[in-house]
Amino acid sequence: MLFGLDGVEIGLVIVFLTLFAAILTGFPVAFAIAGAGVISFAIIAALDSAGLLIHQAIDTGSAEYRALVADGVIRDAISVFRYPELPRIEEPVFPGGWEQALERNISFIVNRMNERVIAGQSIETLLAVLMFVMMGIVLERSKIAEDLLTTMARVFGPLPGGLAVSIVIVGAFLAASTGIVGATVVTMGLLALPTMLRNNYSPELATGVIAASGTLGQIIPPSIVIVLLGTLVGDLYATGQETRAVLAGCTDALTFLGQPAVLSVGTLFQAALLPGLFLAFLYGAYAFGFALLRPASAPPVVMEGGGGEPVTRKEALTWYLFAPVGLIFAVVLAASGGIVGSQSITVSDYAENDSSGILRTNVSEQCQASMIDLHGQDRWDESVAARAAMADAGQTGEAVLLTEEELVAARAAALENAPPIGAGVAVVFTLLSLVLILARGVSPSSNPAPLIAGGMGVILALIADILFISPLSSSGSTFLILAIPFFLTLYGCRVAMGRLSQNDLLRVVFPPLVLIVAVLGSILGGITNPTPAAALGAAGAIMLAAYRKLKEENGKSKIVIWASFALVIMILFGVNFDLRITRSDVPLQDWIAYIIAQGAYHFAFFGLLFSCWVLFRSNILAPVVRETAKVTSMVFTILIGSQLLNLVLISFGGEHHIQAFLRSFDNEMIVFLVVMLILFILGFVLDFLEIIYIVVPIVGPVIYGGTLDPAWVTIMIAVNLQTSFLTPPFGFALFYLRGVAPKSVTTGHIYRGVIPFVGIQVIGLGLLWLFPGIVTILPRLLG
Repeated sequence: MLFGLDGVEIGLVIVFLTLFAAILTGFPVAFAIAGAGVISFAIIAALDSAGLLIHQAIDTGSAEYRALVADGVIRDAISVFRYPELPRIEEPVFPGGWEQALERNISFIVNRMNERVIAGQSIETLLAVLMFVMMGIVLERSKIAEDLLTTMARVFGPLPGGLAVSIVIVGAFLAASTGIVGATVVTMGLLALPTMLRNNYSPELATGVIAASGTLGQIIPPSIVIVLLGTLVGDLYATGQETRAVLAGCTDALTFLGQPAVLSVGTLFQAALLPGLFLAFLYGAYAFGFALLRPASAPPVVMEGGGGEPVTRKEALTWYLFAPVGLIFAVVLAASGGIVGSQSITVSDYAENDSSGILRTNVSEQCQASMIDLHGQDRWDESVAARAAMADAGQTGEAVLLTEEELVAARAAALENAPPIGAGVAVVFTLLSLVLILARGVSPSSNPAPLIAGGMGVILALIADILFISPLSSSGSTFLILAIPFFLTLYGCRVAMGRLSQNDLLRVVFPPLVLIVAVLGSILGGITNPTPAAALGAAGAIMLAAYRKLKEENGKSKIVIWASFALVIMILFGVNFDLRITRSDVPLQDWIAYIIAQGAYHFAFFGLLFSCWVLFRSNILAPVVRETAKVTSMVFTILIGSQLLNLVLISFGGEHHIQAFLRSFDNEMIVFLVVMLILFILGFVLDFLEIIYIVVPIVGPVIYGGTLDPAWVTIMIAVNLQTSFLTPPFGFALFYLRGVAPKSVTTGHIYRGVIPFVGIQVIGLGLLWLFPGIVTILPRLLG
């Protein structure tokens, strides 16, 4: 063996050395990765043809190997790492010759491009990348960061380290609205760094907090990293669990697990929200603690400007804390008590026999033993008894057609159990109530009569829903009953919005906050998947940017406002009426709703086109489209190049060799710890895209093939990848900040400044490791 290493191991060394050398040449990363794959394959093929690369494989014809198989050991579980004493045979790394490997690689690359880039199942989710990127770039060009930084500095500046804390808050806010690290770091570096230095802030703290806060876009949804990881790890989790089931002696993962092995991007968004906010809290706590320990390096700063009516502490606590929290708590309590909820009484014509939670019991003895180890003897016994009872009753577990009497009884039961207040009514009027409450807090001395009228409208709506609206009420009658309370509430909200606009903080935060809630709420609430939500976000960002531009020019900004209202009207009518006009019998109310929804749709579309024209004539839209095309082209080109490199690893058995090594560990937590350490080290020299598309596919089938929660594993990887933006010498956030920092700020200042935040990242990873519930609680509550 050359250098005492197996031929496959030498091949792995050649691939990764070639990859690092190609990246260091300065060529675009996508082409460097593809070129590294081609060059490394040529080198390995040449060495293999010369007889210099010898792979010591297990002799599958030996008596020892046959004895292991006879003892029930799965063939795929036998490797040189777990059974090093087995006899070996020497063979080339390309047993069929490099020509055959090349031919297979060419055919595989075509298939993979078709599956993952052109027409695969993940292509729809990957489209969300394009629209999230456009949403972020549009919001960044609309100068929302400038207003946020100025406003937050006025609010938090007087506190110790207040400017640094405001940077963290703005970074978290921009992460949820733009999600683009480079744009966020550059913007905050240009706007906030000079101000912090002028006010005697430590250069290390200033640069560190700006660089770290800019990377929050990698973990706080909607995160491009999570979208890319989600499209990849969903397949890896399914593949890993299928392999795990086979190794356990079962036929498939559904039989072994008792549930489908599915992991969606929406679930990952739910899992990432709390960890992202938790990291932002750690950043802010560090900045505040730094200011307390070294007050001269992070002094309080009072910013001039600001507006709005002075509010006493009692009034602020009442209207900003107690009243909103009390309202939300009351709604949640009503929902848990069955007072608020869905009033749908739709009953399926079919009924399924309740076999959920019942395991499949017609399995082999080996699979049975593995399932008992996984689920426990009690659940296995319950499943056996349940299957026997179903067999005695002649039930097959399949859906059965209900009789007319059973349908009537089912509808009556659903009607009797329906809550008195519908969920839609409760949500809409709760949001309107929050607007009224906040408006009262912004201007306590103003005439409260309009706000009281709006509150009376909310109360009338709830009373009308309880007394006059039932699950059997038509959409038209429901609309007419709620019309007067709704318009009364809108009257109060119209006055409330005028008062809210007097407050700098709410005026700046409210428009992008509505967009964030619309995008994330639709995903986290399970209303839609990330792609339509990203489209909504991109359209909303364009309209918001056009509105801000028109306000600067004193133009016709009301067109954009009315277009936004038209969009809301379209959604409300679409949800509450059946707009399928191709039915044989369409009621008059649905025809009216259809005409109104069509009119609202066309006006909203006109508003979007008008917004695009405003941005185009302002020389904003063209750069946005070019930048979006650049970023998305880079992502897809790296995807193609990484697939080529992965196929090279597969061709000479490199991927299988690494996976066999990882599977040789008995403790899967140790395996995951090793993988996390490797990813952390690679983060010093590789970008997150290279790690996602090169390293994760290699180790994924192993770390996703165990008992670890896949959402937790993915978020841990995402936080680890976020650290790669901060780790010297190739952390991208450091390059972005170095490019816009004043000459007085040295590279040493930046490196020393990010070291504490890299430590915070490690601490955050450790806390997520010790308390995985931070990641898993939200998917369980919303799932």
